[in-house]
Amino acid sequence: MKLLFVGDVFGQPGRAALLGWLPGFREEAGIGFVVANGENAANGAGITSKIARKLLDGGVDVLTTGNHVWRQREVFGFLTADERIVRPANYPEGAPGRGLTVRPAADGTPVAVINLAGSLYLDTGLSPFRLVDQLVDEAHRLAATVLVDLHAEATSEKVAMGHYLDGRVTAVVGTHTHVQTSDARVLPGGTAYITDVGMTGPLESVIGVRTDIIVRRFLTELPQRFEVEDEGPRRLNAVVIAAEGGVATAIEALDVVV
Repeated sequence: MKLLFVGDVFGQPGRAALLGWLPGFREEAGIGFVVANGENAANGAGITSKIARKLLDGGVDVLTTGNHVWRQREVFGFLTADERIVRPANYPEGAPGRGLTVRPAADGTPVAVINLAGSLYLDTGLSPFRLVDQLVDEAHRLAATVLVDLHAEATSEKVAMGHYLDGRVTAVVGTHTHVQTSDARVLPGGTAYITDVGMTGPLESVIGVRTDIIVRRFLTELPQRFEVEDEGPRRLNAVVIAAEGGVATAIEALDVVV
């Protein structure tokens, strides 16, 4: 099976890039299952139920999120009701939604998706290492193919999680920094890994935001209102993972300008 994971979808430019590119690529590459991180899909901060449905209707099988998942309160009910979207599992008990879901691939094979947030520099309250074993065990009771999205700031935390789960899950992919790293590989135990998948959004920007706004912030050290860069070409970052029986055999990073 081939799995596609799309890096952080940023605002309307990212949504348009993904929805315009995905159907053709999915058919051409024989992709059986698609996951996308959508935590910046609503104007760069959070996701709404309307946007989530558009991405899911457009070919995404599961949406993961991250530290901005609570920015749009309207989505709370959708997080609880729809199994096709997950939020970091290490957020406090009682928070809307779930951190693990299992959905069928195109051929009916069950695929488990686990969403976690890093504890270094992000306000999660609980290290992802404290509960990942339980989540992986639960996932394997339902599926042989298990993909983990660790939404984290620190590269060290993501690299450590990759090695910790090597041989126990199909893939560990990092999200959050919006810059694709060059370390995509299959680890010795058969787990596909990349420290950060990157971003799907405006190419000529500062991780999605208008360049002039961010430069002004650094020059003046004064708060600025962020605005998504909506002009120019869009970059789509993703990884394609090949797996057999839940074991990864290859991972390829994609950096496409659309």
